Amino acid sequence: MSDHNWKFVRLVLSWQSLLTVIITNCLLIINLVTEPAIAQKRQDCRVSSKATQEKENLRLLAFRGNKDAEIRYQKLLKQHTQELQECRSRVWPETQAIWLRLYPCDTQPGIIDQIMDRIVNQGYNQVYLEVFYDGRVLLPAAANPTAWPAVVRTIGAEKVDLLAAAIKKGQQRGLKVYAWMFTNNFGYTYAQRPDRQDAIARNGKNQTSLSVVEDSSQVFIDPYNTKAKTDYYQMVQQVVRRRPDGILFDYVRYPRQTGGDSIATKVHDLWLFTAATQEVLFRRAKNSKGLELIRRFLTRGYVSAGDIAEVDKRYPQEDEPMWEGRIPPKSQKSLLSPQEKQRVLQLDLWLFTVAHAMQGILDFVALASYPAKQQGIPAGVVFFPEGNQALGQGYDSRLQPWDKFPSTLQWHPMSYANCGNANCIVAQVREVLKMAQPGTKVIPALAGKWGESISNRPSLEVQMQALRQLSPQIKGVSHFAYSWQYPEHDGERKSCNVR
Repeated sequence: MSDHNWKFVRLVLSWQSLLTVIITNCLLIINLVTEPAIAQKRQDCRVSSKATQEKENLRLLAFRGNKDAEIRYQKLLKQHTQELQECRSRVWPETQAIWLRLYPCDTQPGIIDQIMDRIVNQGYNQVYLEVFYDGRVLLPAAANPTAWPAVVRTIGAEKVDLLAAAIKKGQQRGLKVYAWMFTNNFGYTYAQRPDRQDAIARNGKNQTSLSVVEDSSQVFIDPYNTKAKTDYYQMVQQVVRRRPDGILFDYVRYPRQTGGDSIATKVHDLWLFTAATQEVLFRRAKNSKGLELIRRFLTRGYVSAGDIAEVDKRYPQEDEPMWEGRIPPKSQKSLLSPQEKQRVLQLDLWLFTVAHAMQGILDFVALASYPAKQQGIPAGVVFFPEGNQALGQGYDSRLQPWDKFPSTLQWHPMSYANCGNANCIVAQVREVLKMAQPGTKVIPALAGKWGESISNRPSLEVQMQALRQLSPQIKGVSHFAYSWQYPEHDGERKSCNVR
C-alpha cells in the first residue's frame, strides 16, 4: 500500500473512532437525562441513593439562597412525584403510608422539606401526621381556640402553623397527608382543668384512667359527656379547615389495664360511673322495673332474687323488666324459679351495661368523623384487633367495638402481634378481614424497620410479603413509624434548641 493510501485509511479509522466516541457520549447524556430516579424494574418505589443525595444537596443549597439550585430542586421534586405515582400504580401496595410526629424543632426552615423528601425517597405515598396527641394539638398557639395547648409554644413561633405547612409540603411531593388524632384519650392537660372534671371517665371503684394506666398521662373521657363531645368536635373542625387528605381516629376505646384488671368481669370494672353516662343508661330502660333493676345493679354490682321479688311487688302492673335490646326468655315465666330468674336477669344486665359502654365509643366516633364527612374527606378508625375480645363472660378492658365500626370508615388494624415471625401478624389481619363488610377499606398498620428485625418483630419486608400473600383485598399498608426508620433524626428534632 502506498503512503497516500495508508494515510487515507488512517484518516477514515480516525474519523470512525471520533464518531464512535461522539455517539457513545450522546447516548450517555441521553441516559443521564432520562434515567428515572425510581428504578422501573424494582419491586419497591424507593428513590436511588444517587438521586437522594442530589436532592438533599440541592435542598441545602436552595435554603442558602442559591436560585439555580432552587429551580433544579423544584424540578426534581416534580420528577420524583410523577415517578412515585407511576410506581405505586403498578407495585403492591397501591398505598404505602408512614406515621409521623412533628416537634417544635420542626418550625426551623427546611426541616419539614427534609422530612417529606425522606418519606418520598423510601417509596411512601401517604403520611399519617399526628395532629392531636398527649394532650396537645398541632395548631398555631395564636390561633388555637381548642381546650388543649398547642404543640408549639416557642416564643416568636406563635403563628407558625405546622399542620398547614406539613400538608402543603407533603402534597407538593405527591403525598397524601392524613391527620392522625387521639380520640377518647384527651391527655393529662385536660385533667388539669377544674371545669372538665365531670367529663373524665370513672369506673365503679371511683378511679380515673390516671390511676390505672402505667404512664399516668392518659386521660380517657366519658364519651357521653356533652362538654367532652363539644371540645373534641370543635378541634376536629379546626383540623378539617386545613384540608388534610384524610383523618384517622386512634384511641377509640377505654383504657388498657394490666394484670387481672385487663379483663372486665363485673360492672364496677366498666367506665360507667359518671353522670352523663348514667343519664343515658337510665333512659334506655323501657319500664319502671327495668330502671329500678339497672340502678340496683350499678350500685351493688349484682341483683338478688329478693331485689327481683321486691321490684315485681312494687310495679305489679308491669310484666318483665325491660330495657333496650332485651328479649325475655320464651319459656314460661311461671316455670322459672326465683334463682333461675335471677341468673337470667343478672346476665342480661351485665351484657346490657357492656353494650352501653361500647355504644358510647361508637357514638363518639360518629360525631368526631362528621366534620370530615361534610367536607368529603375520608375518615378512618385505628384499633387493636384483639381489643374487642370476649374472654369467658368477661371482656378485654379496652372495650373496643371495632367490629361494629361502619364500612364507610377506613379500618386501620394495628397488627402489632409479636411472636418472632409474621404468622401472628397475619392471623390478626385475617380476623379483621373476616369481620369486615364487603367494600370496607382495610389498611393494616405494621410496626418495624426496613432491612432488620426490631423488638423481636421481623423486618418490614418479611411482614409485607406475608400480607401480600394473605389477600388481594389489601391494597394499603402503613408503617409505624418515621421515628423507627430514622431514630437519630427523630432524636435530633426532639431535643434541638429552638430560639
